[in-house]
Amino acid sequence: MRILLTGATGYIGHRLLPVLLDEGHTVICAVRDKGRLDLKKYKPEQVQLAEADLLNADSLNNLPKDIDAAYYLVHSMTGAGFSDKEKQSAENFVKYLDTTSAKQLIYLGGIVNSQQLSAHLQSRLNVEQALSSGKVPLTALRAGIIVGSGSASFEIIRDLVEKLPVMVAPKWLKTKCQPIAIRNVIQFLTGVLGREDCYAKHFDIYGPDVLTYKQMLLDFAAVRKLKRTICIVPVMTPRISSYWLYFVTSTSYELAKNLVESMKIDVVGKHNDLPERLNIELIPYKEAIQIAFDKIEQNLVLSSWNDSAWTDIFKEGIAKHLEVPQYGVFQNKQKEMTKDVSSASARIFAIGGRSGWYYADWLWAFRGFLDKLFGGVGLRRGRKNANEVSVGDALDFWRVIYANKQENRLLLYAEMKLPGEAWLEFKIDDKACVQQTATFRPLGLWGRLYWFTMLPFHFFIFKGMLHKIAAG
Repeated sequence: MRILLTGATGYIGHRLLPVLLDEGHTVICAVRDKGRLDLKKYKPEQVQLAEADLLNADSLNNLPKDIDAAYYLVHSMTGAGFSDKEKQSAENFVKYLDTTSAKQLIYLGGIVNSQQLSAHLQSRLNVEQALSSGKVPLTALRAGIIVGSGSASFEIIRDLVEKLPVMVAPKWLKTKCQPIAIRNVIQFLTGVLGREDCYAKHFDIYGPDVLTYKQMLLDFAAVRKLKRTICIVPVMTPRISSYWLYFVTSTSYELAKNLVESMKIDVVGKHNDLPERLNIELIPYKEAIQIAFDKIEQNLVLSSWNDSAWTDIFKEGIAKHLEVPQYGVFQNKQKEMTKDVSSASARIFAIGGRSGWYYADWLWAFRGFLDKLFGGVGLRRGRKNANEVSVGDALDFWRVIYANKQENRLLLYAEMKLPGEAWLEFKIDDKACVQQTATFRPLGLWGRLYWFTMLPFHFFIFKGMLHKIAAG
């Protein structure tokens, strides 16, 4: 089948793509920026790229008409008016899809079993209703919390459990949910493809365990062999809960706020026979956690929610930031010879995350704390793979915008709170010289004051970091 896959750079889409290809389908990946998706590891005759912005109806003319099915995996929980934008995107997509030869549209939404929905769950339902208004029959799969290596829920729970021996938590920890393993989600998404008995229908998809959020945290701790104490207090407001979640985990405040609102509502699936029809064995919560950690330990994490949390600074595409400016900027350039190019290159591409920044890590941690304090992403995002990075990956408070091991070049763009723009580049030249360049384009007077204030620290940190990289 010829399948159109939207959201191919997202957490779910990134995992669904190789499964569809393994099943012999031809997949057209609809992305907003072609520079974000590297398809070199796939057979070119099996996968194609098409650039389109779902908020721009005219850009959907770039998408093919000769398709058999489509997946709608576009999702957002942040940004001003995200609900209206999600609905508009869905309506634009339906108008396009009605002009194609598609026989089925598959959508992954959220479980809705309450009259009082959070803004996030209401937006999911609005999108589903918009998608079902077209000529192409919709198969809607409604999931609750998705558990898998790199998923937002998994990483947030991991942050809480691993960092806090004692938790003082709000009363919403008594809310019930029915988590589902990412492996099962992918099985459902591929299983309903082409099945006419699933056309124009919606199904809740869920795991076998109904748990409170407190039970989820304690079960996670049990799998990790950690002893944790959770005290629930009735006085913690949603705002305080959101700030608490924001400071303790790697999530943004806006995402934390929407998550807290969603967590006040029971999210338990309505029983159906879809698992039996598709011959899917549901994975228990504790086993899903163990599978996730097996992937992490084997360095096999395919996607992370942080990588799909694409910021507004990239609306004009990666290419705009690939050319590091030379004029009207401040730069810290340093060079050092290395005796072992391969070892130095390996350290460049393993930087950040658990590997740290090789020198004065406590200062990097303090900078991450300050960033969180002022509403930034902080340093907790880490990286999804210990040795490999790809364009679009989150790397602590940086974003990877160029990565090429053959060229021994890595270029990062800052997503921390700054009075300006910043790039950090590493490369090794033909003379075995490691070059490290920090570039800062200041915004007004505050930007210049920031640079000169930080200059002594930058010299100290960058010089030490470069020496460690070159030393191998």
